[in-house]
Amino acid sequence: MEWRNYYMDVIFVPFGLGIILAYHVWLWHKSRTQPFTTTFGIDADGRRLWIPAMMKDIDKKNIVAIQSLRNLIMGSTLMATTSMLICTGLGAVISSTYSVKNVINDTIFGAHSDFMVGLKYAIILAILLFSFLFHTFSIGFLNQVNILICTPQDVKSLVTLEYLTQLLDKAILLNTVGNRLFYSALPLLLWIFGPVLTFFSSMAMVLILYNLDFLAGNSNSKIEVFIPNGI
Repeated sequence: MEWRNYYMDVIFVPFGLGIILAYHVWLWHKSRTQPFTTTFGIDADGRRLWIPAMMKDIDKKNIVAIQSLRNLIMGSTLMATTSMLICTGLGAVISSTYSVKNVINDTIFGAHSDFMVGLKYAIILAILLFSFLFHTFSIGFLNQVNILICTPQDVKSLVTLEYLTQLLDKAILLNTVGNRLFYSALPLLLWIFGPVLTFFSSMAMVLILYNLDFLAGNSNSKIEVFIPNGI
């Protein structure tokens, strides 16, 4: 009856991941149409005001600006490091002569053939590696902002407020994508123990993210909506 076990993986895992994907598509739509009901819209509006406020009196606020950007860099570095550590741990499990699936074969639903076990590890590793990649890109843009925000303002300077805002928006966008990929990998880690756990953990992840991304009772009270490019 192995084919029935494969059907559980084919149905539960894509459906769980589809819920996460559909939620983020809906979140993107809400961020574009009603941005001030989401934390992303409010944060984007705040960043639009933060760059000019820092550069207006950079001689007195340079420490605040550098420390704020450094905190963002440290957060991206932590997530990138964690992604690589999990990849390293999975690589050690894959290359180990001790087969984990022999212990859990009789206690989980779904297929547990050599092909399916290899597919599980390959998908998890791919998502975590992409998460690492996006976080490293984010660190690169943050380093650019970190240097350019302290450059002297001149009429002929190419480092404008709009340019720095776009760089910061790209850095935050890449950081957000990296984080969401990392969060999506967590339900897939439970796929090792069966597709049912992946499905329920995906639903739980969406509920948690909803409470983090949306502001209860916050209405879109602003007439003019500004969302920088990249959000």
